[in-house]
Formats: sequence, structure tokens, C-alpha cells
Amino acid sequence: MQIIGHRGARGEAPENTLGGFRYLHGLGIRAVEFDVRQLKDGQLVVIHDDDFVRTTGRAQHVESCDLSEAQQFDHRHQWQHWIFEEYTPSLPHVLECLTDFDHIEVEIKAVADEAAAERLIEQLHQDLKGFETSATITSFDVKILAALQHTRSHYKRGLLVEIPIGEYAIELAQQYECQQIGWKDQLATDEIIKLTQHANLKISVWTVNDIDRAKHLQQLGIEGLITDVPQLMLQHLKL
Repeated sequence: MQIIGHRGARGEAPENTLGGFRYLHGLGIRAVEFDVRQLKDGQLVVIHDDDFVRTTGRAQHVESCDLSEAQQFDHRHQWQHWIFEEYTPSLPHVLECLTDFDHIEVEIKAVADEAAAERLIEQLHQDLKGFETSATITSFDVKILAALQHTRSHYKRGLLVEIPIGEYAIELAQQYECQQIGWKDQLATDEIIKLTQHANLKISVWTVNDIDRAKHLQQLGIEGLITDVPQLMLQHLKL
């Protein structure tokens, strides 16, 4: 089982920032998950929310910005002790920090329609060149998975599941030719994990910050543990 840093290491460093990814690298972890959105100029940035309020304290919608505007927002709003400024990173800048990572989960946030999904995937394929073996593209939005399928993307893909749809999630993952499912922790019962494994789908579980829960999931044989506290997990898990 791999420890996968959630949005870098969001419980230990500012989330989805270059500093956070460098912090994770410094721990010796080489597996990460982060979120991607597309700006109005077509460029891709790494950010979870659809606005900048929570992480920067400034009210602005992400997709209304171009790259130069987005890079003016400092994401230390909840990290006042963090020394270095952490401006919104583009996807290519983040990938520069991850060249020696062996597992990169690129979560694509929901888009408005199929056309938006196609535009995003086209840019994503350009930005991810060179990461064919390490990158897995994941999403809750089946429009994204459909666009990957339509374009015959050679990148691994995964379905993310946060609502209790049980075995139907496995059917959906197979329908869109996914290689893995990312289960929300509360949905990752022993039974559903066994069913997912029986379907030959890899499993990541998010977001796991409890040590005993992490140990149990490790015993069940999941591939990836997505956590806000990777340093804590390193201290308590035998890998």
C-alpha cells in the first residue's frame, strides 16, 4: 500500500501548492493526489475549490481568471506561519516537482458540459506528456471519463465515488474502462473493497487520517491510502 499525499499534504502544508508538493517530496513519499481546473484562457491550474475564498481569503471565481490573474492569489490564508508565498500553481509547474514520483492522481473537477470536458482533456494530454507511466486521471464527473474514452486516452483513469451507489460504481468504472476506483472512506466497507478487487480494479481510499483505520485498510490490500497527514502515517505504518 502506498501513502498518497492528499492535495500535497493538506494537513501539514498549504494544499495544492508548490511548497506543499516539495514538503511531501522531502518526506520521501513519491505518491500524490491533487485537483485540476481549467481557466478561461485554457490553461490548467491546481486548485480544489471553484473560488479562491477558503485558501486565499479573496472572493474570485477560478474559471473567470486567466493564468496571470490566478497566479496573483497567495494560498497561505489558513497558514499564517508558512514563510514562503504560495501562488496558484499551473499544472506544468506542479509536474516539474513530481518528475521522480511513481504515482500521481490527477483529479479533474466537474465541468459544465461535454464540450468543456473535451477542451480540458485536450489541454491535459499536452501538459501530462512524459508522465504516461505515473499519472492516473480521476474524476467524479463521468463527462470527464467519457471524454477520456472518446479520445482513446492512453492514460490510466479512475472513478471517484462519494455517494453510496455500491456495486453500481464498479459497473460504471468498467463502462468507462477505468483501472481503479477511489472510494470515500465512509463507503469503503470490507465487502465493497472485496468486490472491487474481484473486478480487478485497483483501490484508493480517501481521506484517511486515523491510524487504526489506515492499518485495517492496509490489511485488506488496497493500493493507495490518500491522507492529509502523510508524515503521521509514515511514523505508524509498516510499508
